[in-house]
Amino acid sequence: KEKILLILEYMDIDLMLRVDKPPIPMELGMPNEKTAYERWERPNRLSLMLIKSQVNRNTRNSIPDCDKVADDMKSVEEQFVQYDKALASTLMKKLSSIRFDNSKSVREHIMEMRDIAAQLKFFEVEIS
Repeated sequence: KEKILLILEYMDIDLMLRVDKPPIPMELGMPNEKTAYERWERPNRLSLMLIKSQVNRNTRNSIPDCDKVADDMKSVEEQFVQYDKALASTLMKKLSSIRFDNSKSVREHIMEMRDIAAQLKFFEVEIS
């Protein structure tokens, strides 16, 4: 998410994240509304394409198509929350089932447990 937001900011096409979608201009006689809509619509379209290109194909298939980048980012975020929970659960199981079996040194065993604990800390899982 941070990488995509940085790219959007750098390319100066993050307007649609800061401003709500303007109404679609109905009449040709309203150039201000048309300009505002075009200034919002193009970056929105480019950003949707950028997000789709950066997200893994399997994840992309499980995310519903959205018309607005803000909605699309929310959907992607929800998918990763589910993934993070599953990964944290897997790491907890691994940490609780790991045993010292003399196949490696005590130091290596402790380092392996420390690495798993550090990964769990990233997911904000407290280990006492």
